[in-house]
Order: sequence, then structure tokens, then C-alpha cells
Amino acid sequence: MRFPFSAVVGHDDLRLALLLNAVHPAVGGVLVRGEKGTAKSTAVRALASLLPAVSVVEECRFGCDPASPDPGCPDGPHPAGGAVETRPARLVELPVGATEDRLVGALDLERALAEGVRAYQPGLLAEAHRGVLYVDEVNLLHDHLVDLLLDAAAMGRAHVERDGVSVSHAARFLLVGTMNPEEGELRPQLLDRFGLTVEVAASRDVATRAEVVRRGLAFEADPAGFAAAWGDADRAIAARIADARARLAAVTLSDRELCRIAGVCAAVDVDGMRADLVIARAAAAHAAWRGADEVEEQDVRVAARLALPHRRRRDPFDEPGIDDKTLDEAMRSAAENLDDDPDPEPEPPTPDGPGSGPGPDASGGPGADGSQPDDAQPGGSGADASQADGSRASDTGSSQPGADGAADDPVGAPVPAPRPLRLASSAVRRFRVPGVGEGTPGRRSRARTATGRVVRSSTTAPRRAADLHLPATLTAAAPHQRSRGAGRFDVRPADLRSAEREGREGNLVLFVVDASGSMAARKRMSAVSGAVLALLRDAYRRRDKVGLVSFRGGSAEVALPPTSSVPAAQARLATLRTGGRTPLAEGLLRARRVLDAERRRDPRRRALLVLLTDGRATVATREGGDPVADACRAAGLLAADRVHTVVVDCESGPVRLGLAGTVAGHAGGELVRLDELSAESVAGVVSRAA
Repeated sequence: MRFPFSAVVGHDDLRLALLLNAVHPAVGGVLVRGEKGTAKSTAVRALASLLPAVSVVEECRFGCDPASPDPGCPDGPHPAGGAVETRPARLVELPVGATEDRLVGALDLERALAEGVRAYQPGLLAEAHRGVLYVDEVNLLHDHLVDLLLDAAAMGRAHVERDGVSVSHAARFLLVGTMNPEEGELRPQLLDRFGLTVEVAASRDVATRAEVVRRGLAFEADPAGFAAAWGDADRAIAARIADARARLAAVTLSDRELCRIAGVCAAVDVDGMRADLVIARAAAAHAAWRGADEVEEQDVRVAARLALPHRRRRDPFDEPGIDDKTLDEAMRSAAENLDDDPDPEPEPPTPDGPGSGPGPDASGGPGADGSQPDDAQPGGSGADASQADGSRASDTGSSQPGADGAADDPVGAPVPAPRPLRLASSAVRRFRVPGVGEGTPGRRSRARTATGRVVRSSTTAPRRAADLHLPATLTAAAPHQRSRGAGRFDVRPADLRSAEREGREGNLVLFVVDASGSMAARKRMSAVSGAVLALLRDAYRRRDKVGLVSFRGGSAEVALPPTSSVPAAQARLATLRTGGRTPLAEGLLRARRVLDAERRRDPRRRALLVLLTDGRATVATREGGDPVADACRAAGLLAADRVHTVVVDCESGPVRLGLAGTVAGHAGGELVRLDELSAESVAGVVSRAA
């Protein structure tokens, strides 16, 4: 029993975005961003029950519509007048641990071996056809899986070319992804592929929170009775969805509103043309939802508010969002351009010119599932969460030039944040963990992975067709053919060999930053923070998990527990405090404890420790001890734990003690000077940050 859609408290923008996609799936799906426990999954699952039932060709695994079956259906061709069945629209959930085989389908290995037939086993994309595909924690999926499902959502078809199978089938579905930004961000390129985005947050209003709990308890006590109490409201929304779908094809988008859309997108300086197309489709869906026959300014504003926030995020450390002021200014700028030329005449199309494409049409294709809640009014208050996030995004990266060191700064002064940087992919040296791991797929160190190049075979039985090492299997079976006397090449289970593949993994990159007075006194902390920012950007590209330990005064602290959210590390770096003595040994011991805890939590993910220090140690771990000797002993413990360490020597000036090199030697790690991280980029980072 699902929680009723109409019983969801608040989240007007979320319900509106879901229903606009239900009216017109060509909008491109919804990405729901928000903190844990905000009913993201509840709202998505509730939507599926509102979608109209679908008629399908009986026993078709791909859900073909009897009125217009897919001519390329692998289960076809379907003759006219065949058996038909009616079923509810499906809600298909893609688990975080799903493989490519499970998503797109693959060769049925059992039938291929037992019956000698090349049978295709459909995946989740086929199952979701004409329904809803829900991806919880989409930011935790591997990038190539996200690419596959977004491509299918955009094209309406899934193409499978693998394991000797060549299949193409229809895959039109309403795509919904949810994510918690604290667990890592999607790349801007993938964010752009989602049509709309919504920020959700728990209400701070006491009455609203109390009502959420009241309805939740009532549903738990009597799910059927609670659903029945809200049944009329849900049926009204479902009827409105059906009406909007029928009306969508007749909704017109005038040249004036089309120019308004283009003006808004130009005013906020979004990249590419996808935003314009999404806004046009979403505005048409909103007009159909209102019961109108023509797109108006209010429809454009609602669509822009939902389609633009994530497309303004260009840098990995930019937060998505657009506030009311920015949107109002963009709408005003677009309106002024319209007033200058109230009836623009489109240029006549030419065979090869820019006007040769099809004319603008907001309806953009066949109608689809969806609607919007009765209380979700155009321009309503549901945008508060995303607008608040957008206002924060406008401040991201603003900083002051580097300040004087500890001689002038009081103990505990904040680190001057480096200016926003846009580094090339080759900006920073790539540090790797030696050996071959088995961790989460990424782009840093060598690892045995399910994808990648085949490096050898093994006697382990393959679990899927893609794992079969065919040459090794045939080689293993060949010597036994005469004794088996089958009259054909006989392959038995004992002959099967699996392929071992090698690719790249993401690591845990733990930054240990010396924030003591010895660093700040030489005006180096702003340069160090700039270098860490460059390394963080590299970690973002490599799909690493990151953490941050700082030490100053008499102790060390975990400024950021290991997380997949690299932007969170950048935010903590901007608020790092400096000054005081240098407890280097305590910083290394604290980092060791963090790594030990992470090793127990995720034993397959290997660690890379990056220590940024000048090597000076002034605080011993025990009274009367030698601070430098204690630091070297702590570094030796890291070496004993087989932690790969990179020491970035931040010492400068004509007289250098080389203490950072001593620490690196005891840790058995690499020693890199601050200005050697990248001859091309980090040197520029340091000069601009100072």
C-alpha cells in the first residue's frame, strides 16, 4: 500500500515537477535533491498510483501498445487484433548496486549454454517502458550507468550491443532521480540531462512538522483506511492528469513566448540549448495542467524556476540554485526585449540555413503521464528551499586576497579562501595508490573491476555472459573433445573460464593540513588552501571520497569526516582556522584513527593520505618528548599500516630545514614541493591566492 500522493504535506515544487513530467515525459525527468528524511521517495512512489492504466500486447516483455506496437520489438512482430491485457503503470526502481546487465539486459547465459540459442534477457529499461523509472541515490551510481539511462530517457529507445546480442526496443518512461548532496554531487554534464530539478528540505514550521507526523502515524496504523480517506483527492488529480494529457497536443506556443524563453535562458547565461527546449515543453505541460490552450508568461516563469537552477552550476564546487531576484531580473530582461519588438517575424527557412529546422512547438510530441497538485499554484512558495540554496550559491567562491601570517594574525583566524578557479583536467599531478585494488569504480588507481580491459582469465565460473573468457574456455575444452566423443565441440561447466578485467578505482583521499602559526607566518596558508582546492578538484574528477584533518595549537581535529561530497570539503576548507603551535604527530595519529575507522567501514576502498606541512613540529605527544621524533614515529605507523602517503612540502625561503622530507621518509611516501604539484596550474593558484 502506497502513501497517497494528495496526502503529502508541502513540497509543492516537488509535486508540481513530478506531475509536469507525467503530463509530458519529454520534459526529461526530475532530479530531487534534498536532505535525508524529507519524503522524496514517498512522493515519487505515490505518483505511480495516479498514472492511467496501460494496455499492452499480451505476453510482450517490452510492454508494446496494441494500438501502435513497436515495429522493432524483439518479441514482435505483433499482429493486429492480437490478445490485449490492461495493467497499472509500473514503478520500476533501480537499486544502487545495479549492474549494466540489469539495466539494459544481456544474453541469457543459461539458455545459450543449455539450448544453444541466442536469447536476450530484458533489463529494467524494458520493464519501465510506459511507466516510471525511479533511481534512488542517483549520485551514487557509476557514471556510465547514469549515461545509459539518461540516453534512453532522451531518445525513448534502448540500444543493446553486447555479448553477441544486437537489440533495440522502446523505452519511454518518466525518469525520477533522488539524491542527498551530502553524499556527493553529479557532474554538471549529467545534471544538465535531467529536465527539472527540485530542492526539498524539512519544514521548520512547527504546525507543518506536526501534521507530517500525524499523517505518518495514521498511515502506519491503518494503511487501507488512510488511503481510502484520501482516495477522492487522488482520483481528482488522476482525472486532471488524463485531461491535461489529452489537451497537451492542442496547446500552442506563440513566437512571443518562445522569444521570452530564449531571453530568459540568455539572461542567466546557461550553456547549450537544452534549457530552452525543456522550458518550452514544461511551459506547455503547465498550460495544459491549468486547462489553457496557449502558453502564457506565468507558464514560462514556473517552467524556468524548475529548469534553470541546476543548469547554472558550471563548476564542480558551484551549488545549484536560482533565487527569486535573479529569476525576476531575467524575466524582466526578456520582457524588455519583447517590448522592443513585440511581433518578431521569424526568418524564412532556407535549405541550409539556420531556419531550416522544424518550427517551434511547445507540445513537442505525444502526450504523456502527469499533472500537478491542486495547491501547487504557478509561482507558489514551494521554491523556497531551492531559492535559499541558490542564494548561497551566489556567494560560493567569493574570497579576499591572502592575509598576513601568524605574526600579525590572532590565533584562530580563518584561512583566506582562494579565489574560484577553473582548472584543466591535467592541472594537478595524479597521485596513485600502488598495486591493484578492488574498490569502487573511479578514475585514480588501478583496480580489478567489472568493466575495463581483460588482462587474464581465471578458473572461476562466470556469473554473467560478459564475464566469459571465450578463448580460455575453448582452450580448456579442446583437449577433451576426443574423449567426449560428442560429434560436435562439447563445452561443459568445468571448462568455463571467466575474464578478469582491470580498470580504475576511486580512493579515499584524506587531506591532513598543517594550520599552525609556522605556516601562516610566512603568508602561505592561502597558497596551501589554493593547492588543496586544486587537489580537491582532481579528487572530484577521479570520483574519490575525501576527508580533511587539520592540526594547530595543541590538538588535531577532523574538519570533515570522509564523504563523497567534494564540495563539502571545499566549504570546510574556507572556514579552516589557523595559528598556534604545531602538533604534527597528533595530526598524523588522528589521521591514522580516521583511516582505521574507514577501513572497517569500507575495506575495499584504499586510502591516499596527502599531508601539507613544512615539517616543523613544536608539540610532543608526551611531556618532555621530542616533537620531531614523535612525528617521525607517527609517520612510521602509517607506513606499517601500508597507507600510501604524499607529503607536500610547504617550506619556503632561502634557509630550508627539509623536515617535511624526513617525515616523508619515515612514512615511506612521496615528497612533492608545493610548487611542483603542477608547473602549469598550481603555481598560478599560489600566485593568485596570495
